[in-house]
Amino acid sequence: MANQISNGVNIKNTVNFIFEINQLKRQRHSGFQLAGIKEPDSVAEHVMRAAQIGYILAVMEGDANPEKVAAMILIHDNGEARIGDQHKVAARYFNTKEAEHKAFSEQLERLSRGVAEKWQKYFNEFENRNTKEGIIAKDADWLEAAFQAKEYMDIGFYTGRWIENVAKALETKSAKLLIEEMRRTKFTDWWQGLKKMTYKKLYK
Repeated sequence: MANQISNGVNIKNTVNFIFEINQLKRQRHSGFQLAGIKEPDSVAEHVMRAAQIGYILAVMEGDANPEKVAAMILIHDNGEARIGDQHKVAARYFNTKEAEHKAFSEQLERLSRGVAEKWQKYFNEFENRNTKEGIIAKDADWLEAAFQAKEYMDIGFYTGRWIENVAKALETKSAKLLIEEMRRTKFTDWWQGLKKMTYKKLYK
């Protein structure tokens, strides 16, 4: 059967792309493995929370488009479906950014021109941080990693260095406020007071 086209979208290529990005569920954040964490969070899990953090940061900052920020974050790690997540030690020996850029650009060849052009623009803004949305999106990406590091630190892993590095890198006032409060908060605090005890005491 000939490949179908709908509104400029190549159906077969789109289906292949959707299958491909499922690899992000299988890609683990390799940096945390250096801290002894056997099964760290996946890239897909990171992206999901980072996109929501980005939306919140954009609203807090007040002069950026939160939907655009969230979209930028959702697609920024797509290249890792092909090259994997490379930690900073690996980056000493080869240009991981260059490889990820190439993979991302080749992935866009499977998508319609309208999608590809917008996503390439978003990717460039994220990497270059030359717009307010790009700055916020990168802050959200880093901040999510810091939150994840805090969770691991609270259960005994040596991941405080991630938090310190992120704190130094953050640009927006809102992100700096969030990370300072995060440092004072246990990752289990959110459910304190929410538990409803269901037992009925038999004897007083």
